[in-house]
Amino acid sequence: MVDHGYTGHIDPTHQGHYVSHPDAHPIHIERVDARQILDSRGYPTVAVTMHLGDGAVVTASAPAGASTGAFEAAELRDDGSSYSGRSVHRAVSSVTDEIFPLLSRSRWSNIREVDHAIGALDGTENLARLGANAVVAVSIATARAFAHAAEVPLHVWIARVTDSTERMPVPHFNVLNGGAHAANPLEFQEFMIAPVGAANEEAAVEAGAEIYHALAARVKAKFHTAGLGDEGGFAPDIASPEEAMTLLVAAIQDAGYTPGLDDVAIAIDPAANGFYERDGQYKIAGNLLSRDQLVDYYLRLLDEFPLRSIEDGFAEDDHQGWKLLFDAVGDRTQLVGDDLYVTDMRRIADGAKNRYSNAALIKPNQIGTVTGTLDAIETAKRLGMQAMVSHRSGETLDTFIADLVVGTGVGQIKSGAPARGERIAKYNRLTEIEAMTPRIPYGLLPITTPATETVSP
Repeated sequence: MVDHGYTGHIDPTHQGHYVSHPDAHPIHIERVDARQILDSRGYPTVAVTMHLGDGAVVTASAPAGASTGAFEAAELRDDGSSYSGRSVHRAVSSVTDEIFPLLSRSRWSNIREVDHAIGALDGTENLARLGANAVVAVSIATARAFAHAAEVPLHVWIARVTDSTERMPVPHFNVLNGGAHAANPLEFQEFMIAPVGAANEEAAVEAGAEIYHALAARVKAKFHTAGLGDEGGFAPDIASPEEAMTLLVAAIQDAGYTPGLDDVAIAIDPAANGFYERDGQYKIAGNLLSRDQLVDYYLRLLDEFPLRSIEDGFAEDDHQGWKLLFDAVGDRTQLVGDDLYVTDMRRIADGAKNRYSNAALIKPNQIGTVTGTLDAIETAKRLGMQAMVSHRSGETLDTFIADLVVGTGVGQIKSGAPARGERIAKYNRLTEIEAMTPRIPYGLLPITTPATETVSP
């Protein structure tokens, strides 16, 4: 059967409550193959095929980001002439020549054992030697192997090992692109629609698709083009966030839905690293704004539009800006840290303590392992923060994040527009899970205030 689908940040002394679960089933790995494939942007990435002792075969592939945080786990690329230096033959060799011999030596009881062993083999703080693109593909395949051994779907295995209550997530469809994801002058990177009031996952996906097509009609009529950004959203010649969000409100109405925080809401990812200038100043639509002025700008957007979530509203190292924004709006909207946290439980704990945000974005390849990913989600939950599972701009058909978001029960995911195969694969997997398990509830969790006590994860 085929199931499609370390950074040094892993603390081996951190005994997560999913280390020795009563439902754990050991696995024996007989062979691990790897090869170079192309991601959705046409750049190479790593695909892994894992052969188990009982004859089962599981697979996984690594995504890649365009807008990346400085503290992410490090991809390994060849830096030669092939694919303009982006080929991944060295990462493929990491899997076949080093990781596979390690994994074939014994039976493995749980995924933390596997991920820690690979992290120790790598020996760096950010997986720079073996490559996070190699390691995350192996780690995801290993999670599928443990789910196979337990004879349960991947999302059920994740729920069991994390002691989570499963939840179908509100999808956040990225339907207008700017920043690093598009060639237009729009500084903000993502404008999303979120059907928070949908009855279930199927209805949410339907709403997203209908609004996407309504938006396409408006974009074609106004701009005489419907070019797409990296994540399937439209990338018209828009310069201001207000124009983008006005288009979204109109498209929501055109499709027969109601713009609103309890119906179809808007979420944005400004990705402020991309328009940070210097000395606490940010450039938007030709205007240079101070930190206080940028906070005021976000306040105006919140007052004018049904905006429920702001991701990376300030640059990753501008902690003063993050604090200003949290103090101003942290009690009324979701503030998500992506480049700020890079799915690192230690950085998330620091963000909770300092009240930089009330939510963390979760991208498995940022931290490099499933264990690190689960630790990040557990830390966010424990400290009263929300979590949102996310894809990357360079995606594959792997659907791991769909099972991850359901199994951990965090209630929200973003995987691009409701278009393009690599994005649709995740949404189709979500509706498949719902069809097979209709008892799982759908919807957001309430926004809470992060804990302020000192934390040592």
